[in-house]
Amino acid sequence: MYLLTIRDGLQTRHIGPYSSPKQAADDLDRLLQRCDDRVRWQIHAQESPAELLAGLELAA
Repeated sequence: MYLLTIRDGLQTRHIGPYSSPKQAADDLDRLLQRCDDRVRWQIHAQESPAELLAGLELAA
């Protein structure tokens, strides 16, 4: 799952979840039309707790 974070001035919006980064990027194009020119954005990958713990166990 992916989460889109848009920061426009002092306002931060979290939008999603999306099943792929492409879906988040497609939605970003639509959302940026309503924002200031200096807006900042990021697409974050979300991990489930089970995936995170499995990754930690493999690293140990």
